[in-house]
Amino acid sequence: MGFSYRKQHLFAEELECEAIAKEYGTPCYVYSRAAMEAALAEYHEALAGCEHLVCYAVKANSNLAVLDILARRGAGFDIVSVGELERVLAAGGDPAKVVFSGVVKRRDEMRRALEVGIHCFNIESEAELEVLQSVAADLKLRAPVSVRVNPDVDARTHPYISTGLRENKFGVATDAAMALLRRASTLPNIEVAGLDCHIGSQLVDMSPLLEALQQLLLMVDQLESEGISIRHLDLGGGIGVRYQDEEPPAVSDYIAAVRDALGDRDLCLVFEPGRSIVANAGVLLTEVRYTKETDAHSFALVDAAMNDFIRPALYQAWVNIQAVAPCKAEPRVWDIVGPVCETGDFLGKDRELALDSGTLLAIHGAGAYGFVMSSNYNTRPRAAEVMIDGMSSHLIRERENIEDLLRGEHRLPE
Repeated sequence: MGFSYRKQHLFAEELECEAIAKEYGTPCYVYSRAAMEAALAEYHEALAGCEHLVCYAVKANSNLAVLDILARRGAGFDIVSVGELERVLAAGGDPAKVVFSGVVKRRDEMRRALEVGIHCFNIESEAELEVLQSVAADLKLRAPVSVRVNPDVDARTHPYISTGLRENKFGVATDAAMALLRRASTLPNIEVAGLDCHIGSQLVDMSPLLEALQQLLLMVDQLESEGISIRHLDLGGGIGVRYQDEEPPAVSDYIAAVRDALGDRDLCLVFEPGRSIVANAGVLLTEVRYTKETDAHSFALVDAAMNDFIRPALYQAWVNIQAVAPCKAEPRVWDIVGPVCETGDFLGKDRELALDSGTLLAIHGAGAYGFVMSSNYNTRPRAAEVMIDGMSSHLIRERENIEDLLRGEHRLPE
C-alpha cells in the first residue's frame, strides 16, 4: 500500500516512480489514494460505536482530488479560511461536517460559512465572538460555536508548530474560556456547541494531549453544573508521523485513551488530523541535474527547491531522501540542494547516497505541508501533482508555466 521498493525500484501503489516522472516531469508531487484512505480509516475504526466527526485539516494538503477522496470516505473538514471552505464545497464536501478554526475570521468569511451551514466555529477571542453574534443577527441565524482553549501545555514539538502554550497566539486561557462560554450562552444568535483544543503538530508523545484533555473535562463538568451543556469535544489534530526514527503513538491507542478518560460523559468526539492522514501518502520526485564538488562538500544539485518544499529550510525538518532506482555510482555523503538563490535552499544534508547526474530522487513524507506551502520565489513555476490509484495515474494539478506566473500583473502606462 502506498509507496514501496520492489527490487530496489520505488513503486507508488502499482506504478513505478521512474515511469511517473517520465510522464509528468520533475519536480512532481505523487500521492497514493490507498494510503490516504487507509490513514483515515484508522480514525473511523478507532471511533466505532462512538458519536464522532473526523475533520481533515485542509491546510495539510488542499488539492481538490485529496479533499474529494476523503469526503467520499466520510471525512469532515477543518478549515482556516473561506478559500479552504470553497475548496471543500468544490470537492463535494458536506458543509455540515466543517469546523472553522483560525484566529482571524473576517465578517465576509463568517457570513459565507453561516450561509452554507457549517458544523461549528472554533472561537479564539472575545472580539471574534461579538463580531460573529453581529453577523449571525444580520442573517437571522444562530451560529454554533466552540471555544478554543489554550491549556498552557507544552507539546514538546518544534516552536513554530506548538500552539498550546500561553505565549502562543491561539485560543484563550482556561479561565478566560469559561467566561467566554458563559457570555456566549447569553447571546441570542449564538449556540454553544463544544470545547476545542489543539496544542501543536507532529506530537510523538500522547501525554501532553491527555493532559490537555483532563483540563477540558474539568471545564465540561463545571459548565454542566451551571446549566451550559457541551455537546462535543474537539481535540484537534497533532498526532505525529514517522519521518526518521520517531515513534508516534498509534491512532487506535490514542483514541482508546481518550475514550477511557471520557468515562460516562455523553460527548461527540471531534478530531482534526492532517499530517497523519497525508504526510506519508506522498513523495516529491526530483532529478539530480548536476553534481558539484568543493573542498568542504559534495553537492547534488536537484531541480526541486525550497520554493517547492520548504519544510527542511523553515523547520530544519529531516526528511527521508532515497534514489528511486539503483545507481552504479559509489555511495558518498551529499548535500541535496536546489536552484533557488539562497544558502538555505536545501532538502537534505549529509546524506549517504549513490547518485549521479540524472538520478531520480524521492523525498518521502511530502504529502503534508508540501505543495500547499510552495511558492513562486525566483519566478519558479509550481510543481505538478499526481494521484495514483492502483494501476492508474491522474494529473490532479497541472504544472504551472511562465504565462501562469505573469497573468494578473500589469506594466505601468507610458
